[in-house]
Amino acid sequence: MDESTSTRRRGSTAHTALGRYGEDAAARWLAARGYEIVDRNWRGEGGELDLVARQDGWWVGIEVKTRSSLAYGDPLEAISRRKLLRLHRLTRAWVAERARAAQRPVHREPWRVDAVAVLVPRTGGVRFDLVTDVRP
Repeated sequence: MDESTSTRRRGSTAHTALGRYGEDAAARWLAARGYEIVDRNWRGEGGELDLVARQDGWWVGIEVKTRSSLAYGDPLEAISRRKLLRLHRLTRAWVAERARAAQRPVHREPWRVDAVAVLVPRTGGVRFDLVTDVRP
């Protein structure tokens, strides 16, 4: 393995650790605001939902974007229209799977997609921004 591959792997590990930290922090922050986290890192066809929650009668697929700085823009700017379409498809699939398991009609299961930006600056402190009912 050459030096550049080794450097990329370390960077990737740090990136993965930051992402995991952000998801954990977002789950706690959302729970404190009335979201009941019911699933994490759910994999469906063509993607993954970071978090799935129940909130005020809604099933909520949640995308978490974590950054250590704003050098590359706000974390929420990283959610493209294409990504939103995928998140909506995945949330719909999660809800359908859950409804089938509970033997309930899918059309009676309201759902939406929310997004949480987690900013973890190296100087300390964590900032959260929540956008509810994000649509493509």
